[in-house]
Amino acid sequence: MTNQKTKKTCKFGHTFYKSTDCLTCPICEKLKEPASGFLAHLSNPARNTLLHHGIDTVQKLAGYTEKEILALHGMGKASLPALHQALAKEGLGFKDDGHGK
Repeated sequence: MTNQKTKKTCKFGHTFYKSTDCLTCPICEKLKEPASGFLAHLSNPARNTLLHHGIDTVQKLAGYTEKEILALHGMGKASLPALHQALAKEGLGFKDDGHGK
């Protein structure tokens, strides 16, 4: 059966079941989620994308245009409302598309 789940254990000792060869531990992923801040309001793919690109603060996010953020693999339009809200809360916005730096 292709949907049969296999018991797996991650390097931290968490036991979980997966029906695919994916080794990502759902317990470890849940523990990595921030409890607060703008990253807490994003999906795992969006959060991981920003962190991968070193965007871990709203101030760093403000250094990018909306178009640049959307071009990152893992980011989608569904994340934009949370990003706009986080920027606005700090009196910031995305970098202007038409004026370079």
